[in-house]
Amino acid sequence: MLAFGFAVFFLIITPGPAVLSLAGVGASFSFNSGLKFLTGLAIGHIAVSILVITGIASVIFSLPYMRTVFLLISTSFLFLLSYKIITKGSNIAFSSHLAIPSTFDGIVLQLMNPKAYAVHTIVFSGFSIFPDSFLFETTWKFLVMNAIWFPLHFAWLAAGSSIQRISLAPATHNKINMTMGGLLFITALLSFLSIRTL
Repeated sequence: MLAFGFAVFFLIITPGPAVLSLAGVGASFSFNSGLKFLTGLAIGHIAVSILVITGIASVIFSLPYMRTVFLLISTSFLFLLSYKIITKGSNIAFSSHLAIPSTFDGIVLQLMNPKAYAVHTIVFSGFSIFPDSFLFETTWKFLVMNAIWFPLHFAWLAAGSSIQRISLAPATHNKINMTMGGLLFITALLSFLSIRTL
C-alpha cells in the first residue's frame, strides 16, 4: 500500500500539460482566477477516472483515428505553447495573451491530456492490493489518488501565482520562460510517447 501511495505521488507530481498550464494560469492571472481552471481540471480528472475504470477509454483508444486525434491536438497545443513561452520577452508568458481560462477549458484540457489516461491506467490496472474485491480496491485507489491529486494541484497553482507577486529582473523572467518552455516541450514529447502506450 505504501508503494502504491509513493507511485501515485510521483506519477502526479511529474510536470504534465495540466499542472504546467495550471501554474501558468496562476502566474499570468491570479490564484482566484486559477481556481475556476482547477475546478475544470478536477471535473476532467474524475471523468477520466470513470472512463478508465469502466473500460470506455480502452475502447476509445482502440480506434486508430481517435489516438491520432488526441495526439495531434495535445502535442500541437503543447509545442505551440512551449514556443510562445520560450520566445517571449521579459514577462511571464504562460497564457497572458489569452482570456482567463475557464472551468470548461480545464475540463477539455484534462479530457484531451494523454498523460491523464496513462497515469489512470497505471493506477487502476496495476498494483494489485485487494485482488479479491475489484470494487473495494478501485474505491480505495480512487480515494488515495484524490487525496494526493488535489493538494498537489493546489500547490502548483499557488506556486504559479506566487511568481505574479514577485518583481523580478528581465533576465530572471527570461530564464523562467526558458525553463517553463523547455519543460512543456519535453512534456509534448512525453505525451506523444505515452499516448502510444494506452
